[in-house]
Amino acid sequence: MDRAREGDWVEVEVKLLDPADRSTNLPPETAEKPLMMWVKGFAEGGAVLGEELTIATITGRRVSGALSAVNPGYYITYGRPVPELTHVGRDLRAQLAAYRAAEAGGAAPAGPSDEAPAEGGER
Repeated sequence: MDRAREGDWVEVEVKLLDPADRSTNLPPETAEKPLMMWVKGFAEGGAVLGEELTIATITGRRVSGALSAVNPGYYITYGRPVPELTHVGRDLRAQLAAYRAAEAGGAAPAGPSDEAPAEGGER
């Protein structure tokens, strides 16, 4: 969809700093680009992609910028799971349960830490 109407969920793009205004401590490939911000919210008017638009965010802020998307999704990723870390939470919970049981004078329950480590995992 190329056009937003008032009340649509949209994303605007705002330039925060021009390259000349950025820190001198940045790598060259970063310093040569402007510092940009993308904000999602509800359109307070109509606009087509690239036009200036004011939005109201979920937290109530009003932000103006160039309309960059209508009905945007969330496409964040931290990459693929690290096999060595996938079992850590389960194993730590089992160790904590065993510790608490020992502190209470009870027998430690059998848990994932008593089993073979998950594939790719170590003890």
